[in-house]
Amino acid sequence: MRTQLAAADAQQLILDAALPLPSETCATVDAQGRVLTEPVVSRRTLPPFDVSAMDGYAVRSGDLACASASAPVALSVAFEVAAGGAADRTLAVGEVARIFTGAPIPPGADAVVRQEDVAREASHALFSASVRAGEHLRCAGEDVRAGEMVLDAGVRLGPAALGMLASLGRTHVAVHQRPRVAILSGGDELIEPDGDPTGGRIVSSNSYSIAAQCREVGAEPIYLGIARDHPDELERFVRAGLGAHVLVTSAGVSVGDRDYVRPVLEKLGCEIAFWGVTIKPGFPLVFGRFTPRSPLGSSGGGPLVFGLPGNPVSAMVTFEEFVRPALRKLSGHALWFRPRIDAVLGERLRKAAGRLHLVRVRLERRDGRVVATSTGNQSSGVLRSMALAQGLLVFPADATELSAGAVVQVQVLDEDFLAAADAGL
Repeated sequence: MRTQLAAADAQQLILDAALPLPSETCATVDAQGRVLTEPVVSRRTLPPFDVSAMDGYAVRSGDLACASASAPVALSVAFEVAAGGAADRTLAVGEVARIFTGAPIPPGADAVVRQEDVAREASHALFSASVRAGEHLRCAGEDVRAGEMVLDAGVRLGPAALGMLASLGRTHVAVHQRPRVAILSGGDELIEPDGDPTGGRIVSSNSYSIAAQCREVGAEPIYLGIARDHPDELERFVRAGLGAHVLVTSAGVSVGDRDYVRPVLEKLGCEIAFWGVTIKPGFPLVFGRFTPRSPLGSSGGGPLVFGLPGNPVSAMVTFEEFVRPALRKLSGHALWFRPRIDAVLGERLRKAAGRLHLVRVRLERRDGRVVATSTGNQSSGVLRSMALAQGLLVFPADATELSAGAVVQVQVLDEDFLAAADAGL
């Protein structure tokens, strides 16, 4: 087991162990945010025939070659074609057809004139300008042709991709499995939110925060409950989580007399890869996994195991830095980390050399720049500072001071900060 890893080394070790989950079939309507495991090849041509892009009149462009405002051309309206219908004959010379958006172009026609550009006189339509062949048409195959690859493996399915799948008649699609994350809290002092907080008891908030972090990244949280500070009870809870892809515990991973997580995991056959990462908050982080060689490992290996610190902020920050990237890789995503931006530091920050600090910051746009300022008390037990944080400022391990006005790197946690106040149109 390795100890006191640098954050980047710990991340790399975790990501090397986190392999994308196998494929499963998912209903297209439920596939939002999932990642394709195979390319989607169209069995259809879209549109399947030339269709009108406008309400108007289908014409033969040659009939209007001489049309002008001073010498309009009157043509007979022979029939009408509605969306979902079809013409029952070819459009003859000197004829036009009333047509609606999405309706198939009748044989013989090669253009559409918008209805607002046409004057109607009884059974005739009056045209005061010529028209180019192909105008206001959507040609067959303009979108997709049969046999064409439409979406490649590895694509994350968003609204447009789901609409495309529906257009192709795909009611089901092959995607990476959604990671299942078993969440376990530990400690005699912990209670559920509706429990009695007297006598030194505290609410098990970590289970709520971690479950929310799982849902935000597209994973399925499975709450196991609160294990008391006894090895036998902790073992029983850990066993209950071995069917998940990932097991996350909070508290009990340090070196105190009642910190039983590591020995229980090792007893059950979990191979501990490392303990301790040189960051603040979040040093006492454990990572391991149940392998096929483990007594409780399945033929494909057991879950990845993360023992997070018990302090609320430490648990959330270590989830962000180490668990979240692994869950994104398991889900099939190609990129695993939060977006990073340059920001101007709004205040001086100091620390001792040796550990990388992840400082909770607010973000503000001033004069075309992003300014980052601390959310206040950076204690790992002050959850409010995390609730206010829009980003995590990376304070390098070797540095001891960052001056006000310095350009710093910030991991953006708050997606709303990247939103715009207007469309910019």
